[in-house]
Amino acid sequence: MRIRYHKSFLKSYRKLDVITKGKVKNAIVLFCQNPKDVRLYNHGLKGRLFGKRAIKVTGDVRIIFEEYDDYLEVLFLDVGTHNQVY
Repeated sequence: MRIRYHKSFLKSYRKLDVITKGKVKNAIVLFCQNPKDVRLYNHGLKGRLFGKRAIKVTGDVRIIFEEYDDYLEVLFLDVGTHNQVY
Protein backbone atom coordinates (compact mmCIF):
# COMPACT_ATOMS: atom_id res chain seq x y z
CA MET A 1 0.00 0.00 0.00
CA ARG A 2 1.27 3.43 -0.98
CA ILE A 3 0.03 6.29 1.20
CA ARG A 4 0.11 9.93 0.14
CA TYR A 5 -0.91 12.94 2.20
CA HIS A 6 -2.76 15.92 0.73
CA LYS A 7 -1.55 19.33 1.91
CA SER A 8 -4.91 19.93 3.63
CA PHE A 9 -4.39 16.73 5.66
CA LEU A 10 -0.92 17.86 6.74
CA LYS A 11 -2.18 21.33 7.66
CA SER A 12 -5.03 19.91 9.75
CA TYR A 13 -2.73 17.33 11.35
CA ARG A 14 -0.31 20.03 12.52
CA LYS A 15 -3.18 21.76 14.38
CA LEU A 16 -4.05 18.66 16.44
CA ASP A 17 -2.97 18.27 20.06
CA VAL A 18 -0.21 15.78 20.91
CA ILE A 19 -2.56 13.07 22.22
CA THR A 20 -4.77 13.19 19.13
CA LYS A 21 -1.71 13.13 16.86
CA GLY A 22 -0.64 9.90 18.55
CA LYS A 23 -4.08 8.40 18.02
CA VAL A 24 -4.01 9.42 14.36
CA LYS A 25 -0.61 7.74 13.93
CA ASN A 26 -1.94 4.57 15.60
CA ALA A 27 -5.00 4.57 13.32
CA ILE A 28 -2.77 4.94 10.24
CA VAL A 29 -0.58 2.01 11.37
CA LEU A 30 -3.69 -0.13 11.91
CA PHE A 31 -5.02 1.04 8.53
CA CYS A 32 -1.77 -0.04 6.82
CA GLN A 33 -2.00 -3.48 8.40
CA ASN A 34 -5.66 -3.96 7.45
CA PRO A 35 -7.68 -1.09 5.95
CA LYS A 36 -10.91 -2.97 6.60
CA ASP A 37 -10.28 -3.59 10.32
CA VAL A 38 -13.63 -3.17 12.10
CA ARG A 39 -12.04 -0.90 14.74
CA LEU A 40 -11.53 1.75 12.06
CA TYR A 41 -15.17 1.78 10.96
CA ASN A 42 -14.04 2.28 7.35
CA HIS A 43 -17.09 3.55 5.43
CA GLY A 44 -18.07 5.29 2.23
CA LEU A 45 -19.39 8.83 2.32
CA LYS A 46 -22.46 10.43 0.77
CA GLY A 47 -23.44 13.86 -0.44
CA ARG A 48 -20.69 16.30 -1.44
CA LEU A 49 -18.05 13.77 -0.30
CA PHE A 50 -19.50 10.91 -2.38
CA GLY A 51 -16.74 8.62 -3.62
CA LYS A 52 -14.52 9.31 -0.64
CA ARG A 53 -14.18 7.19 2.48
CA ALA A 54 -13.60 7.83 6.18
CA ILE A 55 -12.06 5.99 9.11
CA LYS A 56 -12.64 6.61 12.78
CA VAL A 57 -9.69 7.71 14.92
CA THR A 58 -11.61 8.53 18.12
CA GLY A 59 -15.26 9.04 18.95
CA ASP A 60 -15.25 12.37 17.13
CA VAL A 61 -12.06 12.45 15.01
CA ARG A 62 -12.11 11.13 11.44
CA ILE A 63 -9.68 10.77 8.55
CA ILE A 64 -11.13 11.36 5.08
CA PHE A 65 -9.39 9.56 2.21
CA GLU A 66 -9.62 8.26 -1.33
CA GLU A 67 -8.50 4.75 -2.23
CA TYR A 68 -7.39 3.52 -5.62
CA ASP A 69 -6.98 0.01 -7.07
CA ASP A 70 -8.39 -1.80 -4.03
CA TYR A 71 -6.13 -0.01 -1.52
CA LEU A 72 -2.90 -0.20 -3.52
CA GLU A 73 -2.79 3.58 -3.26
CA VAL A 74 -4.45 5.79 -0.64
CA LEU A 75 -4.63 9.58 -0.48
CA PHE A 76 -5.41 11.00 2.97
CA LEU A 77 -7.34 14.21 2.37
CA ASP A 78 -8.26 15.62 5.78
CA VAL A 79 -8.28 14.88 9.49
CA GLY A 80 -10.29 16.48 12.27
CA THR A 81 -13.47 16.38 14.26
CA HIS A 82 -16.72 15.26 12.71
CA ASN A 83 -17.84 18.87 12.25
CA GLN A 84 -14.51 19.96 10.74
CA VAL A 85 -14.21 17.31 8.04
CA TYR A 86 -17.86 16.79 7.00
